[in-house]
Amino acid sequence: MPLVSTNAGPEKVASPSVLDSQHGSVRPLAAEDLERVAALFLAKFRRRRHLRDRAVAETAAYMREIYLDPAGQSGPSNALVQINPQGDLGGFLGVLKARYELNGTTLKAAIIGPLMADPGTDHGSAGPQLLRVLHQGEFDLYLTDSANRVSLAFARPMKYQLLPVHCLGWTCIFRPAAMAAAMLHRRWPGLPRLILDPGARAFDALAKRRFGSPIQPSSSHRVHHEPMDAAQFAERLPGLLSDYALRPRWENGELPRLLTLAAEKRADGPLHFGGTYDETGKMLGCHAFYGQAGGIANLLQIQASGSHWGATLDGLVAAAWDLGCVGITGQTQSRFMPQLFGYRNVFFRYAGGTMVRSRIAEVTEAVRSGDIFIGGLMGDRWTRLSSDDFGH
Repeated sequence: MPLVSTNAGPEKVASPSVLDSQHGSVRPLAAEDLERVAALFLAKFRRRRHLRDRAVAETAAYMREIYLDPAGQSGPSNALVQINPQGDLGGFLGVLKARYELNGTTLKAAIIGPLMADPGTDHGSAGPQLLRVLHQGEFDLYLTDSANRVSLAFARPMKYQLLPVHCLGWTCIFRPAAMAAAMLHRRWPGLPRLILDPGARAFDALAKRRFGSPIQPSSSHRVHHEPMDAAQFAERLPGLLSDYALRPRWENGELPRLLTLAAEKRADGPLHFGGTYDETGKMLGCHAFYGQAGGIANLLQIQASGSHWGATLDGLVAAAWDLGCVGITGQTQSRFMPQLFGYRNVFFRYAGGTMVRSRIAEVTEAVRSGDIFIGGLMGDRWTRLSSDDFGH
């Protein structure tokens, strides 16, 4: 069927109106909901049994920033809350608005983030009800790159297409004992490093022959890597996306603002950017990752043109190694899986469901063929909700 254009009219996406049912009502997130939603988030995703006022307040303030006060958005929030018949918060669905383009047509996209229900007030209806109400909005496609297994169970019957490769995470280990120590310290921040680090260094010295440097010899001496800043990354990334039929459409400074928000994430260190170039200075690819010496680097975005994924991945790994990281982790993509297989000490795991739903046949076909740019900045793993420990 022909692709329906959405270029005409204002960019604002109409939020669904209040929907009432025997299980309660669903409506857009409002300021007065933030503290209850923040408390539910901390209990569900940070396992906080005893909530501190500071943690709730910081989480609520961050949710206000991304769900109620995003730049350029007016009107009701796209995020939704479910209120049960007793008037209590039953569930929450985080939604961020974005734009895609396909064959010159602009599409309105909903990026789905946290989906959660209060087990004390919900009887299994909040999640499906929130998704059904979201699907009644004026979005052309709905996507997520961080669905847990419970969310997968809700979404698959609603005709979401699963992208299996994007559901995997990859980890490249540079120094195994130091990486294990970094993981333990992140899980239990109170553990003194004086206990963990000396033993890790001793073990890694013994394992050096087995693991060694992860840096691959370049296939061409004419390729080089250089750091860049956020402004340069925002300027050059869109030019590398022409290989995708279904790709994001960032306008009016949206991408620089998105990178500013992404830089607020704290769990894995500062955000670093780099590019890979040929001998003429032409960019072949670029990357962005969070990292700091002694920590595990966390990939935010990697993109390359044509056949240059290998060189771009080499630049990413070299940058994390030179920074002093003990390893690097990230989301997989089908376009650089063959290059990942060429590295030693790379492991894969399930990291979160990546799914897309659309009623437009051309969108469905692009997703089926893997011709979509998704994950990273077109997901919600860049938000502080994905990893940060609030209130510390």
